[in-house]
Amino acid sequence: MTSTVELPVHKGESGDKATRGPRRRVPGRIRRIGLPYLLLLPALILELLVHLVPMVIGIVMSFKELTQFYIRDWGAAPWAGLDNFRMSVDFDAPVGEALLHSFLVTVGFTLASVGLCWLIGTAAAICMQDTFRGRGLLRALFLVPYALPVYAAVITWVFMFQHDNGLVNHVLHDQLGLTDKPSFWLIGDNSFIALLVVSVWKGWPFAFLIVMAGLQNIPRELYEAAALDGAGMWQQIRRITLPSLGAVNQVLILVLFLWTFNDFNTPYVLFGKSAPEAADLISVHIYQASFVTWNFGTGSAMSVLLLLFLLLVTGVYLALTTRGRRASRA
Repeated sequence: MTSTVELPVHKGESGDKATRGPRRRVPGRIRRIGLPYLLLLPALILELLVHLVPMVIGIVMSFKELTQFYIRDWGAAPWAGLDNFRMSVDFDAPVGEALLHSFLVTVGFTLASVGLCWLIGTAAAICMQDTFRGRGLLRALFLVPYALPVYAAVITWVFMFQHDNGLVNHVLHDQLGLTDKPSFWLIGDNSFIALLVVSVWKGWPFAFLIVMAGLQNIPRELYEAAALDGAGMWQQIRRITLPSLGAVNQVLILVLFLWTFNDFNTPYVLFGKSAPEAADLISVHIYQASFVTWNFGTGSAMSVLLLLFLLLVTGVYLALTTRGRRASRA
C-alpha cells in the first residue's frame, strides 16, 4: 500500500508572479511612455502662449477693420471679412502694388543672401578640415559675426556705411580709388547691396558651423580611396562631399531661407522705420502697414498671406528634396 504525499503549493511564488508581473510592468511602461511628454509639457505650454495664441489673434485681426480708432478695444472693430486680403492682393491698387514690389525685392534678396551664405560657409568649412597651425583660432574668428548681438553688429555697419566719414567709402574711394566719388549706401539703389552685405556677413558663419559639423561624419577613407584612384580636389568635393552633405544642406538651406525671408532686425536697424524702395523687405513693409499707417487689419492680412506662402514653399521644398534623396539612394 502506497501513500501519496501532497506537496504544498506556494501561491506566492508561481501564481502571484503570473498575476502580479503584468500589473507591475504596466505602470512602469506607462511612466516610461509618459515621461517624455511630461518633460515636453512646459515647452509646449510656453510655445502655445508665445507663438500660437498671438498667431490665432493675428488671424482674427486680419478679418477685422482694425484701425487706430479701435486700438483700445480691438474686439469691437467691425468685421471686414476678406476685404483686407482682397486689398492686399489687388496689384492694380497702390496697396497691392507696393506689397508685390516688396515681395519681389524680398525674394531676390533672400535667394542672393542664402546662396552666398551657403557658398561661403561651405567653402570655409571645407578649407578648415585640413589640420594646420592656427586652425582653431580661425574657426573661432569665423563665428564672431554669428555670436555678436544683431543690434550692435548692424549699428556698427551703419557707421561704416556713412557717406562722409564711413569706413566703406574710405577704403573704396580714398584708399583703392574704385569709385569716382563717395557713394550713398543707405539710400537709393545701393541700399540693396548694403543690406545684402550685412545679411551675408551675419549669416554665413551659421552655414559654416552646420556644414563643418556635417563634414565630421564623412569617413576620411573615402577621400583617401578617391585620391588613390586619381580624383582631384574638385572631383572629391563633387562626388563625395556634396552628396554626403545632402541631408545637412536640406535643413540648412530651409532654415536660412526662413530666417532671411522673415528678417526684420537687420533692415530696421540699418534703415529705420522707412526702408528705401530698393531694400523694402516685406517684414518692414508689413510693419509700416501696421504701425505707421495704423491699419492693423491690413497688416495682419499681409502677415497671414506671408505665413501661407512660407508654409507652401516649405512643404514643396521638403517634398522635392526628400523625393530627390530617395531617388538617389535607389
